[in-house]
This record gives sequence, structure tokens and C-alpha cells, in this order.
Amino acid sequence: MSQALLVGVDVGTTSCKVTVCTTDGREVTNAKAALTWQVTHEGVEVDPAAILDAVAAATGAALAEAPPGEVLAVGVASMGEAGVLLDQRGEPLAPVIAWHDDRDRALAERMGRELGETEFTGATGLPVISQWSLSKHRWLVEHHSHSAGAVRRLGIAEWVVRALGGEEASEYSLASRTGWLRLDTGEWWPEALEWSGARASLLPSLVRAGSPLGRVNASWAPARLTGAVLTVAGHDHLAAAVGAGAVRDGDQLDSCGTAEALVRTVSAPLPPDPVRRLVEAGVTVGHHVLPGRLSVLGDRRGGLLMQNVQRLLGFGSAELADFDERALACPTGSLTADLEDDGNVVLRGIGRDASPAQLWHTALRSAADRAIQMDSDMSAVLGAHQRTVMSGGWTRSRAVRQLRGAAWKDVTVAQVQEAGGRGAALLGGCAAGLYAGPEDLPPAPVTAAEPAVGHRLLTATAMPGSTR
Repeated sequence: MSQALLVGVDVGTTSCKVTVCTTDGREVTNAKAALTWQVTHEGVEVDPAAILDAVAAATGAALAEAPPGEVLAVGVASMGEAGVLLDQRGEPLAPVIAWHDDRDRALAERMGRELGETEFTGATGLPVISQWSLSKHRWLVEHHSHSAGAVRRLGIAEWVVRALGGEEASEYSLASRTGWLRLDTGEWWPEALEWSGARASLLPSLVRAGSPLGRVNASWAPARLTGAVLTVAGHDHLAAAVGAGAVRDGDQLDSCGTAEALVRTVSAPLPPDPVRRLVEAGVTVGHHVLPGRLSVLGDRRGGLLMQNVQRLLGFGSAELADFDERALACPTGSLTADLEDDGNVVLRGIGRDASPAQLWHTALRSAADRAIQMDSDMSAVLGAHQRTVMSGGWTRSRAVRQLRGAAWKDVTVAQVQEAGGRGAALLGGCAAGLYAGPEDLPPAPVTAAEPAVGHRLLTATAMPGSTR
């Protein structure tokens, strides 16, 4: 039988993922298409048209496997810092600079001096580093003079919505990753705009995730999307919090992917002093996709550490359960594993009795300690979190689930395949009027994280302030 459907688009750094859901929140298909960045003499960038190609490919693949039914809405989430500059005809003027590209490092340091590091951090909830949109925008203006003629700047999800036929808008959670938006007022910061060489008119009006922004009418989009209500579903980590059901005050999403990000949901506002303390601890503060809420987001890259060690050991997903079981049964000894800033893993204390199981145990322990420390840093300012919802690829690991369950109280695992895509689809449902708001969204199915009893792995470090 035909049923109404919702489509969620999640444009990430390495791929575009698309999820098709029923209106009761059940995922029916998922698909993805690679997003290939170009490495030039200036840095890492991508043609804006390539983003749309990836969206079209992933959406077409997902809908080809979806059951029959009308697509009521499309929600689009994305990485938060990259953006597209448009000319008067609405055509892109410059490539999209990758959020992790550091060609603007010197400009970011200069920004800290000229705007004031303390002022910038307290105003935006961001550290002074070369990741945010304002220093990349200034780099483009200084190195590609035609960029100064741009009449509009859109975040990636905002650009996709516009290209699908929607209205131009700036969504709060994406705007919070630009360095142009003040946390305290929720308005654009004139001094930051001036410093970066941007005019206020460059940025469209601010809207909340889940606001209706027109309907799909683009010829390049799959025909089944035509007429669907469009919305910007915000920053991908926060859309994932919605998709995993971590939306109550004090909830914490443990997004167990390559990055392993922790996303804490807190009530707004936060005064500048705790905001600065959180940033000093290595986390960021920004507007949530949920109205009246802020997100506190930290990334210690524990998933990348495990991924690199897994690659070194040469086992795939089919062997993960076996490696987990062997790791649970052996001690780590003196072996340690650390992740450097460039993503390389450094191993120390490799004794004559070292084994693959011991190395995997060490990687699991190190990744867990990173997450536990990050939670401890947040809790020192905000108080203990209330519950943790895990999602992402590493939740397939029994050992990963058990370590988090042993460290924190009330840990569950969201039984969803793509939390970001599901969250984007449900926020699309808000735009179509199916739900009154995020508090009325269909809950995500969850299971307990089953902390293990008696395994050596439970010696993972519990940092001060964690809720062990």
C-alpha cells in the first residue's frame, strides 16, 4: 500500500547520505554518494555543483528502493562551517573551502588579536582557530577578488535547499558555526562581519530548523520530490541528536563515528563566563536545532583512533565481534595508544607478549577515555548529564557499548541506521505540519548498552566528574 514518506538529506564531509522514513519515524531506505574534494595548491575544496550531484545521486538511489507513496517533505542537514558564495544570478562565485582546510590559519590568529580572543569566544561560543566561516570568507575576498562581489552566502544545507527550489535562509545552528552569530542576542555580530569583509546583506534572515521554506521544483532533483515541503534541518550533529531521540534537557548524544562527538542539550541562555570555560575545555557552544536550546559539542576523535588501529590490524566489520571478545578477555599491560593532531596513532610499550587482541583492547580503552574526559569537562561546567544515547557505526561494537555503559548511567543505543538522515527527515515533517514541534516527534527505538560484569575491559578510566 502507498504511504506518506519523509526524506532526510545529510551532507557530510566524505559523503551525502539520504534516509527515507515513514511519518511514524521508521527508516525504510538509506543510500549515500561520495563527495570528492579536490586538493589544490591552495588547499582542500569542492565545486558547489559536485555537492548537488551527490545529493541527486544519493536521493535517487534511496527513492529507487523506497516503497510507493507521496514524499511530503525534505529536510537537509549538513556540515556546519563550509559555505557557498553566490552572484546576482544565484550562481556560485568560488569553490567551497573545506571546514578542516587551514589556509586561513594566519587570518584566524589575526582575528583573535583584532577582535579579542576573550570577546570572540564569549560572543560566539567558538575557539579562535582556522575552522569558522568568517576567516575563510576573508581569505577568499583577499585572494580571489571577484568573491567580494557576492550578494549571498549560504551554508551547505541552505545552498541545497535553495537549489531544490526553496527560499534563502540562514538556520541558527549552522549560523553558530560561522563566527558571525552572537550567542547572547541570536543576531549577526557587526564587528565580526566587518572584520571578515562581509556585509550584513550577504546573509539571509535567520530561521529555526524545521521552518517551511517552499517546495521542491528543481529539474535536477528526482521527480518524486517535486512539490515536497523544504526545510533546513541544521548542523548534522544536531540533526543526529534529533534522529537518535537525544532531545531532552541534559540529554547527551554520543555519536560514535570517526569523530565520536558528544552533543549535550542545554537550556538557553548560558552566560559568557561558562561559555568561555567550556571553550577552554575544548568544546563549542551554539544554537541547537531545538527552539530555546543550546548545544554543547565536543570531538575527541576516539573513533578515528579505533579506525586507524582496526586498519593496522587488518580486520573488517565481519571480524569485529571476534576481536571485541578477545579484547574483553585480555589485559592491556603497558601498551598505550595515543592520537596525534594529524590523526596518526602513536603506540608505546609494545612488549614481547603484545598481541592483536591486546592492541585492540588498548585502542578501545584509549577511545573510551577520550569520551569520558570530554564528558567530565562538560559536566564540570554544566553538571552531570541525565542520560546518554549512542548512535553511529561504532555502536556495532559490543566492547564500545560496554565501555560507555560502564562509565555512565542510563546509556541506551539508538536502533537507527542513519541518525542524521532520520533527524533531517523528521524536521522536514515539522515543516510539513505533521508534528507540532521536536517534542512531538516519533521516538527512536533504543536498547540498553549492557555494561559487562567481570570483564577486564571495565578498568577503563573514569575521569573526575564523570557519572560512573
